[in-house]
This record gives sequence, C-alpha cells and structure tokens, in this order.
Amino acid sequence: MSSIQNMHDKSAPTTPGSDPAPAALVLLLASGAGLAVASLYYSQPMLGILATDMGASTVDVGFVPTLTQLGYALGILLLAPLGDRHDRRQIILIKALLLVAALLAAAWAPSFTWLLAASLAIGLTATLAQDIVPAAATLAPAARRGKVVGTVMTGLLLGILLSRVVSGFVAEHFGWRCMFVAAATGVAIIGIAVWRGLPRFAPTTTLPYRALLGSLWALLQRHASLRQAALAQGLLSVGFSAFWSTLAVMLHGQPFGMGSAVAGAFGLAGAVGALAAPLAGHLADRRGPELVTRLGAGLTTLSFAALCLSPFLSTTGQLCLLVIGTVGFDLGVQTALIAHQTIVYSIDPGARSRLNAVLFVGMFMGMALGATLGSTVLAHGGWLAVTTMATAFSLAAWVVRCWPSASKCTA
Repeated sequence: MSSIQNMHDKSAPTTPGSDPAPAALVLLLASGAGLAVASLYYSQPMLGILATDMGASTVDVGFVPTLTQLGYALGILLLAPLGDRHDRRQIILIKALLLVAALLAAAWAPSFTWLLAASLAIGLTATLAQDIVPAAATLAPAARRGKVVGTVMTGLLLGILLSRVVSGFVAEHFGWRCMFVAAATGVAIIGIAVWRGLPRFAPTTTLPYRALLGSLWALLQRHASLRQAALAQGLLSVGFSAFWSTLAVMLHGQPFGMGSAVAGAFGLAGAVGALAAPLAGHLADRRGPELVTRLGAGLTTLSFAALCLSPFLSTTGQLCLLVIGTVGFDLGVQTALIAHQTIVYSIDPGARSRLNAVLFVGMFMGMALGATLGSTVLAHGGWLAVTTMATAFSLAAWVVRCWPSASKCTA
C-alpha cells in the first residue's frame, strides 16, 4: 500500500483527469466496489435457510432482498450526489464504517423484523460502491476512462456474483449469521486500505444539499441520453433481480432439492460474464457505447427466452440450460451497464456523482421491483412465469435502446 501512497499526496485534492490511475489504485477501487456491493447479495442464496430459521413464508422472505435493493436505491438518490459536493474519500470512509455496523446488526438479528431493518440499512450504506466508481472515472484520463471504469466494474460485478457463491457455501456449513460477520470483516479491511491509499477529491460544486438533490431532476430533464440509459438499465435489472432472488427457492424445492451452496455456485457461471466487463468498456471506447447497449440488451433477452424452455427438459437438461442462460444474461446485463456508464459519465464531468446516481436509482428501482415480482410470480406461477417475465422486461429494454433509430437497429 505504501507504493500507492507514494504516487498520491492525499493532502492535495485530485481533479478530473489529472491522475494516470495506477494499476494498484485501480485494483484497490475494484476491490472496494466489489466488497461493498456484495453486501446486497449475500442474502439471496440463503433465503431458503433464512425462511426456515426465521419461520418466514416464501413471500415474506422475499422482502429481505427487496428492502436491501430499495435501501440501495434510496441511498443512491439521497447520498450519492454528495460526492460532487464533498471529498469522495471522506464519504467512502464514513459509509464503510456504517456498512460494517449494518452487517453486524444483521448477523445479530434476534427477529425477522430486525433482519428486515438491517437489510434496509445495508442497502443504504453499501452505496459507497457508487462513490468508488465515479472516483475511478475522475482519476482516469479520458482516453482510457471506459477501460478503467470497466476494470473497476469487473470488481463490482464479481462482488455481486461471487457473493452468492461464498454466502451459499458459508450459510450451508457455518450458518447465515457467520456470513454477515465475515462480510463486515471484509468491509472493515477495505475501509482501512482506502484510508491509507486513496487520495482526496476536490468538490466540483458548491450547491447546498437541497439544491444538489433538485439538480438530479434537472439533469434528467435536460439529457435524453440519461433518461434512456436509466430506463433501459432499470428494465434489464427487473429480470436480473427476479432470477437471482428466486433461484435459491426454486432449487430448494422439487425436483431439485438442492441446498444454498448449489444456488450460490451459479454465481460462478455469472462471473464469466463479469470478466468481460473491461472488454465491454474497451468496445464502447472504440465502437461507441450505443451499439454496445443494444448488444447487451439483445443478449439478455435471448438468454432469458432460452430459459423458458426449462420445463420441457429433463432435470439434468434444466441445470445445464440454467448455467448457459446465467452466463448469457449476466454478460448481457453487465455489458449494457458498462456502456450506459460510459454514456452517462461523458455528459458532464462536474456532475458525475449525480449522473451516476440517476442511472443507478433507475437500476436499483428495477432490482427492487424484480425481487418483489420474482417472489410473487414464483409463488403463483412457477419458474416458467419468472423466466417469461424476465424475457419481457429485457425485450422492453432492447426496444428502449433501439428506439431513437429503430429502423436502423440491427443488433
């Protein structure tokens, strides 16, 4: 870590594009984003165990990921814009401390109501990931911004996907409470690393807090590309969240009868897609992000549509199709997200935290809606209904991306 400190004088605020973003610092940011956002997803493979341990129904236990995603959306809306007004380094450190406290509260939850409250708090404070990504965009030179953001997003996306692998294994062998304690420990470690290695960031606006929040709506009204990006990513997120919020419950039942470790292991399949994030950023830099968003939405739609064939296959065939489909839609969703961020960060360098907030509020509103709809649809219509719903929302996102030039869209 000392090498990072030597490359940065933390007493001197960083200005946009003034830093070459050395590899060690990019790795630190990627790790921090991954560990922070992983906190949102640890519960998903554990829902079957949580329902049994807490005496909750299938529908009720679905509120755990729903409140976590809702808290994240609220945190992005209310807290992430502060990154333009204050030093991002200080904000990241404060949120890391609060996230540790929220994770420990979940670990020691004496009741299901307490766990729901802790889940909301985890979502609110895990938004430190959305302070880290704009920090990476600020440190990166314009010519490499897509690649650097893509690299940091690889860490974030691997955090999302591998969190399910880790939590599924830990919950099955050591209990779900142990998973939350381990998560708190990881965030505490990354907080110390950020305190030692991340430079200060100069604020880019002096707007008061209320005016800062009001500017979010002004930015949304002013920039059609921002509206399109937030809507399309939000629609993709509905199907994404519905799948991951119901997978553990579906595999827990018949004909599979599998534990949380197997459900979590599907995160390994999704991780293949996450590793392609830097390539998506590089492609967005070279070929234009609009094309990449269409490719991502199209791949997501086709992958979910393929999963609709599951009821017509044998048990082994269904599992193989699940793996293939998971790789496909995760790659599609993540490719679209990298391209959308490239579009959004190019709108106004001085408002990156607020632009990022608008994009991710749309995304995590979709996540929260997907978690709620997924549990309800699974309970009343089964797995085929879940995959059909995911296909429909992904197709809607593809239409949104093609809308400005629908007659010319070939992706």
